[in-house]
Formats: sequence, structure tokens, C-alpha cells
Amino acid sequence: MVMAPLSLREDYWESFELQDEDIEFIYAHLLEVEEPRTPKELLEVLVAERIRREIQAIEASRNAGGEVYLPKEHYQVNQTLIFPAFGWKKGVVTGVRPGENPDLGPFDVIQVNFGGEDWREFAAGLAEHALNQPKRIEITEKTLDAAWVLEQYEEDLVAALEEGLQSHPDFVRIAGRWFARALLVDINVGHLNLAEAVLDMAGGGPLPTEELLAQIGLTSNAKPKLLEFSLDMALQEDGRFDEVGSTGKVLWYLQRLEPEAVKEPPITLRYAGIDYDRSMLSQEMLALEQLLDDELSPLSGRDNLDEVRLSLIYPHWRAGTLPLSSRLRHLFPTAYESPRIQFNLVDGDSGEKLPGWVVRNKRYVYGLKEWYEKHNLIPGSIIRVKRGKKPGEVLIYSDSQRSSREWIRTVLVGSDGGLVFAMLKQIVSSNFDERMVIAVPDVEAVDQVWEKGSKEHSTFERVVVSIVRELAKLNPQGHVHASELYAALNVVRRCPPGPILALLASRPWFVHVGDLHFRYVEAESPA
Repeated sequence: MVMAPLSLREDYWESFELQDEDIEFIYAHLLEVEEPRTPKELLEVLVAERIRREIQAIEASRNAGGEVYLPKEHYQVNQTLIFPAFGWKKGVVTGVRPGENPDLGPFDVIQVNFGGEDWREFAAGLAEHALNQPKRIEITEKTLDAAWVLEQYEEDLVAALEEGLQSHPDFVRIAGRWFARALLVDINVGHLNLAEAVLDMAGGGPLPTEELLAQIGLTSNAKPKLLEFSLDMALQEDGRFDEVGSTGKVLWYLQRLEPEAVKEPPITLRYAGIDYDRSMLSQEMLALEQLLDDELSPLSGRDNLDEVRLSLIYPHWRAGTLPLSSRLRHLFPTAYESPRIQFNLVDGDSGEKLPGWVVRNKRYVYGLKEWYEKHNLIPGSIIRVKRGKKPGEVLIYSDSQRSSREWIRTVLVGSDGGLVFAMLKQIVSSNFDERMVIAVPDVEAVDQVWEKGSKEHSTFERVVVSIVRELAKLNPQGHVHASELYAALNVVRRCPPGPILALLASRPWFVHVGDLHFRYVEAESPA
């Protein structure tokens, strides 16, 4: 029995790209199964098919230009033979003579030249011989083991697969599943109008596709999954509908009934972008940036903690949102494509469920305004966010305490529309971060400051200098900590820590006096 080892080039799977044959195979596979498939499901069958094709191609290449040697056959001088047992080497028959072995009966001996002085002799015309059995391919190379390939390269191969399918109009995708466009069931405008009416009666949604199908009376001989996918595709291509389900779940919502703060960020969350030199940030500053964990900071992923504590800043408190920061984002639902995801926030103390929205592309979670008011939270209050017990649920805790009057920073709006910070006694009902806490007695007046600021476009440095001057009055030494400045600046302008810290580090009128405390030197400033 011939053992014929095969192998692929070392970078075969690293340089994987969809070929025309792959596209044809995937299309035929989808036609056969008649159901949408995830990229991973398609990849499993495609890798197996690729390996089959490559083995076939290698065998064809090895067999080209000659006949595979089998002892039972008869050969002639000048005939080219291929010998699998010798690594598929080729040789030319240079002579044929009768064999001499009474036990074997009549047979021939052929002389074969493999090149130069490499001569060998083989039996021919011998009916009984082990090498007459069909050769068996021995796949010893890991690159030809589908299970190993998927284990090692699945993520990169899925990305290459999706990139290739996206460029072909014959394929469509929704909620992470692919299908052949030609097989979609026809969904007409009447069906879509009925779907809109059903969602309207449900307060906008969310509703799963199967429930919509049941209520609009759409029937077909197609498989249920294909019918669902076809409706999903039609809804996705109609601007009235928004797919708001998390990964692996398809839920539909009427876009016109979504909260405005979900469709467009509230004014306090809008960040225009400020250019700054990150090389100016010291290690101490970078550590503070990590600690503050602003969703707008360029931070990498963090440990997947089951519970995270954070201090609210004014923009999120005012908008009723949470940041999708590096520490928090893994706790919330995500999706393959949907920019907005509807899910449940759960009050960890009462068990009350609150409808929440993950706005992925703008990096915030909406739906906490009433909860903040119920628990009397203020900017700087500490809250806890915890992974829910059920998929799609997130627990929130307020760290409430008995109400007490505390001396805390308080922001007031003067008659000229300018901000004034003062230390005043305020009623506090939750634990808070002493450096981040700020009471806001007149929210509407601060709203007017935001509106005014969005129109006047005061320079970033001028606003920072103004805030520093105000905060310095509250400290006997005239010092301001960087995190205090960050919290206070965000009362009037959305800004992550990076630009603030870079400005403190690059201007001589901000003097670092240790532990990220800064003193403003009026005489040095051109402002």
C-alpha cells in the first residue's frame, strides 16, 4: 500500500483569499441547504472543500507527464513512469528483460533511470504484489487538517471570507448570516406596511421576525428560516425599520419611534475633536487617563471584569447615559452590524427593568435619566455596573447612602452667562468621588451655557484657563488637580482627558506642583 504524503506551502492559510471556485462552491452550498449560514458555518465547509481541491491538484500535478508505476502492468523502453513510493519521482524505462523466480511465475524486470547514475530495477507484469493496491494518501501535514486549520486561523479566515462575499452582489447578509440573493422569497410593499403597523401597535418594538411573520400573515412553501431571512432582508433595506437585536438575535424597531437621544447624541455628548500631542503626556498622566476611562480616550481593551465602578461626569448624568468605555463595553450587548441595540437595564436593588439602548458607533448607553433622578445622583456619584444573569441584561447599582449635607463643589451660572464654582453645602444621597463631584442646582441655566458655547466656539485653551481660575479659588494653595479640571470642564464642554493633560503639560503658565496638581501662573499667561 503506497503512503503518499502531501503538503501545502507554509503561508497558504495566512494568505487566504476567496477565489472564483470558492464563490461558486459557496453559492452552490447555499442553494443546496436553502437556509442562511453564519460565516463560521460557511468557513467549515469551505476549508474542507479547499483541502479536497488542493489534494486533487497536487495529485494531478504529480501524475502529470507519466504513468503511475504498478507492478501488475507491462512497460516499454522509453516510457516515463512515476513512483509514489519514492516521493513521486519520475524515471524512464531503459530496458526490459524476463524475470527469474519459479515461485512467482512469468514476469518482467524493468530497468529505470531516475537521472544520471541513479538506476534501479522493478518488477513488471506481476499480478500479485502489495504495490498493486490503490495508493492511500497520508495527510500528515497540519495545513491539510481542517480541524487544525480552523483552530489556528478561524478569525482571519472569517474576515477574508466576509470581505470576499461583500464584494459579490449575489450574496446578502443580515444579523451575521449570509444567503444567495436569488433564493430570497419576494416580500412586497404590502407586507412591509403591515409590519410597520404591527410595530406601531407595539410602541415601536422590539419584535422578533417570527412574531412579525405570524401577524402579517406571510406564508410560503419556503423553509421557515429562509422566510424569516427574506423578511429580515426586506426590512433592512427599508428605512422605516431598524434592526436592534444583539449578536445572534434579530429584533425590529420602528426608527421614527426610537428615542431622539438614540438616533442623535445629546448635545452634552458631542465631541468636536481636539488635536493634541500625546507624547506630552507623562506616565503619571497616562495612568490617570486609564483610571478616568473616558469612552473618547484611545484606550485598549481592559480585563473582562464582571463588575465595574465608575464616577459619573456631567455629560452622561445630564443625558441619562453611561459611557461605552474600555472597562465597561464588554458588559453590554453587541451586534454584528446594528449600530443601535435595545436591551434591558436592571436596577440591582429593586429588580426593576428599564429599557436601555447601546449606541455602538457613538460609544454610549442610553436609558438611565429617570433612574439617576430616582436615586438623586449627581455628577461625581459612584455607580456600579454588573454583568446580568440573563443574556441581554445589565445590572446597575447606585451605591446609595442616607442623605446628608456635604460641602462640595457647586457650579453656578452668573448673570453674564459665565460659570462660577463655589464650595457650598448640598444634600447628597450617594457615595461620590471627592475630586469629581459637582452639584448643579440650575440645570437649565447650564443648558443655556452649552447652547451658547456651541454657537460661539470659544477656544479650548481659553475655556480651560477660565475653569482653572475658578477652581483655584476653592483651594487655599490655589492648586487644581487634573481630574478636578476634567470633571469641571465637562460641565460646559465635552472633552476626554488627553487634550486637557497635554495642554497642562505644554504651557508654562500651568506649573506642576506634584501628584498631578497644577498651579496657574497669571503673569506667565497671555490670556
